[in-house]
Amino acid sequence: MFRTQFEEELEKLHNQFYAMGTEVLSQIGKTVRAFVSHDTDLAQETIDEDKVVNDYEIKLEKKSLEIIALQQPVSQDLRMVITVLKASSDIERMGDHAVSMARATIRTKGQLTLDNVENEINELGRQVKIMVEAALNAYIKRDEKRAKEVARLDDQIDEDTKRIRQLTLEEIRNQPDALLSGKEYFQVLVDLERIADYATNLCEWVVYLKTGKIIEL
Repeated sequence: MFRTQFEEELEKLHNQFYAMGTEVLSQIGKTVRAFVSHDTDLAQETIDEDKVVNDYEIKLEKKSLEIIALQQPVSQDLRMVITVLKASSDIERMGDHAVSMARATIRTKGQLTLDNVENEINELGRQVKIMVEAALNAYIKRDEKRAKEVARLDDQIDEDTKRIRQLTLEEIRNQPDALLSGKEYFQVLVDLERIADYATNLCEWVVYLKTGKIIEL
C-alpha cells in the first residue's frame, strides 16, 4: 500500500516535470517565430508566460523536497527525485533565455534588419527546438542511449552559432546602419546556444538517472 502511494507521488512529479518542459518548448518555438517575424505582441506573450514556468519550478522543488523528507526514498527512487529537482532548474533557465530572445525582438523593432542573418537564426532556432524536444522525450522515456545521441547534436549547434556570428559581422561591415540589430542578433545567438547547452544537461541527467553517475556528454 505504501509503495503504491509512493509510486503515485513519483508519477505526479514526473507528469508535472513533463508539463513544465512542454511549456518551455512552446516558449522557444514562439520566441523564435516572434524574433524572425518582428512580432512584438508575440514576444510579449513569451515574456508574460515566464511566470507559468517559474511557478512550475517552485511547485516541483517543493514537491521534490516534500517527497525526500516524508518518503525518504533510496537508490533509484532518490535519483529520480534528484533529477527532477536538478533538471527542472535547467528547464527554467531555458525559459529565461526564451524571454531574453523576446526582449531582443522588442528592442529590434524599427531597426534596420538583415534578412539573410535572420533566416539563419530561424533555422538555428528550429534545430535547437528539435534538440530540446528530443532531450525532453529521452528524459521522459528514461532512454539513456537516445540521450547520448541527442547530446551530440550540441556540437553542430555550436558550429552553426559560430558560423552565423561570422556572417553577422560580415553583414554589419557591409551595412553599418544595421549595427543595433546586429547587437541583438549576437544576444539571440547566445540565448540559443545556451538553450542547447541546457538540453545537453538534461541528457546528462538521463544518464545519471539510469546509472547513478554524473557524466559530461
